[in-house]
Parts: sequence; structure tokens; C-alpha cells
Amino acid sequence: MKSQTTTNLITMVVLILLLIGACTLALCTGSANIPLHDIFGTLFSDTNSVEKSIILSIRLPRLLLGLAVGGSLSLAGTLLQGMFRNPLVEPYTLGISGGASLGVCLNIIFQWYSLIGVIAYPLSGFLGAMAVIFLVYVLSRNAGSLKTNSMLLTGVMISFVSASLVMFIMAISKSQDIHAIVFWIMGSLDVTNSALVAIAIIGALAGLAITYRFCLDLNALALGEEDAFHLGINVDRTKTWLFIIASMLTGLSVSVAGIIGFVGLVVPHFMRMITGADHRWLLLAAFLAGAVFLVLCDVAARTIIAPLELPVGVITGIIGGVVFIYALGKRQIVL
Repeated sequence: MKSQTTTNLITMVVLILLLIGACTLALCTGSANIPLHDIFGTLFSDTNSVEKSIILSIRLPRLLLGLAVGGSLSLAGTLLQGMFRNPLVEPYTLGISGGASLGVCLNIIFQWYSLIGVIAYPLSGFLGAMAVIFLVYVLSRNAGSLKTNSMLLTGVMISFVSASLVMFIMAISKSQDIHAIVFWIMGSLDVTNSALVAIAIIGALAGLAITYRFCLDLNALALGEEDAFHLGINVDRTKTWLFIIASMLTGLSVSVAGIIGFVGLVVPHFMRMITGADHRWLLLAAFLAGAVFLVLCDVAARTIIAPLELPVGVITGIIGGVVFIYALGKRQIVL
């Protein structure tokens, strides 16, 4: 136990250092390279230089959004895997991304963005995600209790239905609408609206703080619902709250940044291999690691074919999928 605690403390220190390094790299790297020794001088200078405008208007907002979205998706994946006791569950399994995609597609087709501006994209995505969350919750309740197996199957089916509706909309859409839908679905952190960035950050930090109220409950659920009940855990209430928190984190992330896959699946796996199954350590480790992973993937997306930019969801899918398959082949991940 003492050895594992020491390992976890070292892990936290390493993750914090990696986070600082990733943030510094994100601010320095881009089509316009800004040397590290000029970063702070540029930020705190009185003159409005081009470099200062690039950092404050472009790189800093997407850095903060990457931290919030990466941490939120990884945290949501940790909660859902602990709740379902299934290592293959991720934030998008419950159909939340499908609902958000459908909401954005309807927004593009009916041109709601022309009425309320750029806020229409995240708003329609969030409303679509919330509609799916409500539907999954209602359909999964049976005799006053929340059935996890029913919830999982319902979410998967709703995800398939949503994906089919999105393809139907794309099939009857104009070419410019199809381009907008595809670009959103691939995910991007290119959001400069300060209000949206602030909402994502506040939501991520609030979600992290609230989940620590349930860290011991998650440890008990790992033993099984019956054992958790005998340990004094209100299983149904705990599952409901975990579902709501994970869904809100996912819905907020998807509505702001689009669909960014594999963060909520891969990161919790590898953090669990390092910190163990104790959620008192795992929740924070997954949050920090998810933030680092997405920020570094965004840096890669901005630099691989610079000055052009790849969707960050493409990078997370490639890296996450390859790493997961490698670890699975090495028997480091047990399904």
C-alpha cells in the first residue's frame, strides 16, 4: 500500500510537469514560431504586437479548451468505466455524441446559425446531447431503479439511429452543408469565443470537484452492486449521479469541440494501469493525463501539415487506436 501511494504521488508530479510542458509547447508552436524566452515578455508587454495577438487570440483559447475538453472526456470515461465495470465503455457509447451530431446537423440544414450566430453550433449540439441523455435515462429505468445493462444497450441503439439520421441528412444536403457537417464531426479546438471557452473550463473543474464526492462509492461499485449495497452505498442514487455528471461533461465537450474520439477510452485505461483502481488517485490522474494528451494532439494537428491544420479528432483517433491495439497485443490491457 505504501509503495503504491509513493508511485501515485510520483505519477501526479510527473503529470503536472507534463501538463506545464504541453502548455508551453502549445503556446510556442504553430505556423508562426514564437521562442520560449519571448513568450512571457510578449504576454506582459504594453505594446500590441502580432505575436501577442496570436498568443492571446488564437493559441491561448484553444489551449484552455484543449485542457478542459481533454480532462472532461477522460474523466467521463473513468466514471462510466467504473460505473459499468466495463473497460470498453467510453463517453460516446451512450449515444451522446450521436445526439450532439444530430443537433448540429439540424442547425446547419435549417440555418439556425443565421438567426443567433456562431453560438448556434454549441447550443444545438448541447441540446441534442441532453435530449439523448434524457431519453437513455427514461428508457433505462425499470421499477424505480436504473439498470446499467439496459442503459448501455439503449445508448448503443440510439447512437446507431442518430448516426443513420446524420447520414440521411448528409445525403440530402447541399455540398457546402456536407462540408460543414463533416468538419464539425471530425472535431476541432478552433473556438475563439471566450464565453464558450470559459464555460468549458468551469464545467470541467466543477465536474472534477463533484466527482470526488463519489470516489469511495466508485471503489465500492468495483466490488459489485450487491457488495456496494452491503457497504452502505445507495447504488441507484450513485449510478444516477455518475450518469448525469459523465453525460454533462461529455455533452459540454462535444457541443463545443465536436467529436474527439479515444480520449475517454484510452487515457483511463493507462492511468488505471499506473495508479491502480483507487478512484481517489485515478480521477485526478485521468483528468490531468487527458488534458495533456489532447493538448499534445492539437499541437500535432497544427504542425504536421502547417500552415494547414488537421482536425484534432483525426490525430486522437490514430494515436489512441494504435497505442490501444499495441497495449492489447502486449496483454497489458485485460478485457
